[in-house]
Amino acid sequence: MNVIAAQQIPPNGTLALDHIAHFVPDLGPAADALEALGFVVTARSDQSTRTPEGQQIPAGAANRCVMLESGYLEFLTPTAATPVGTQLQHAIARHVGMHLIAMGTPHAEDEHQRLQAHGFEPLPVVHLQREVLIDAVAQTVRFQVVRVPPEKMPEGRMQFVQQITPEHLWRPAQLAHRNGVLGLHAAFIVADAPDEVAARYAQFCGLLPRRVPGFIRLDTPRGHLYVGSQSACQHLLGHSPDAPSFAGCGLRSSDPALLVQLAKAAGCAIGEPSPGLFAITLPAALGSTWLVGTQAAWDDWSTPGCG
Repeated sequence: MNVIAAQQIPPNGTLALDHIAHFVPDLGPAADALEALGFVVTARSDQSTRTPEGQQIPAGAANRCVMLESGYLEFLTPTAATPVGTQLQHAIARHVGMHLIAMGTPHAEDEHQRLQAHGFEPLPVVHLQREVLIDAVAQTVRFQVVRVPPEKMPEGRMQFVQQITPEHLWRPAQLAHRNGVLGLHAAFIVADAPDEVAARYAQFCGLLPRRVPGFIRLDTPRGHLYVGSQSACQHLLGHSPDAPSFAGCGLRSSDPALLVQLAKAAGCAIGEPSPGLFAITLPAALGSTWLVGTQAAWDDWSTPGCG
């Protein structure tokens, strides 16, 4: 396993911000928009799941991904009227864009037991897989997912994922982006009562919340969750869906100007809510907003008294 792939699995006793997902009506236009923004996009892959009897059946979703040195961006579309496919359709009807946050864990079963003990009523652990071609040879990507009923986390699909085969996903050819983006840094959650919602997320993730300007932040060793009001998200990102929802994500970059230049050429609206931190309103095929900056720009914004 290469070093970058190995680093995606959190050490025992910790979590990471593994990925976020946009729910989109069509993967073709979504991939075109991503490539125009300078990303390498993985091939389409249809997901399947395993029944209790061990049979593989369609999960009802297909994806394309943007793999990053830390974490990744997923773009999901419904393919069948399964529970997962129907959930995607309902979310897309609300708005195209970000509807999923996945926290990486080394032990999905442990998270399931912890969520059960705290009253989140987790659904049975889902064993997902999909096929990818590596050097013209089919390889199976496998992962385990822990989800809860939608009413338990109404902002969007909040879940845990255990990567079983990261070596099939994080490969050098998939990381050769021309826009300077290095990693997934943050996810933004819109709430009518940020204190209450942040407390629920703290219990869900087993993380301690702390206040930063305009938001409540939950930190993992790799990646952060920010919970804020709609007005706080609008001020930072340029716009925000109604609460409860996910507003967008933050990206870490070696040179944000590269992505900003490509985004302007693609007709995206650009804001700069904090020095060196750029809010990019994405094309309609993708939806939502990304906030991109260097690690130093992120640190400056999140330090009390800054931003």
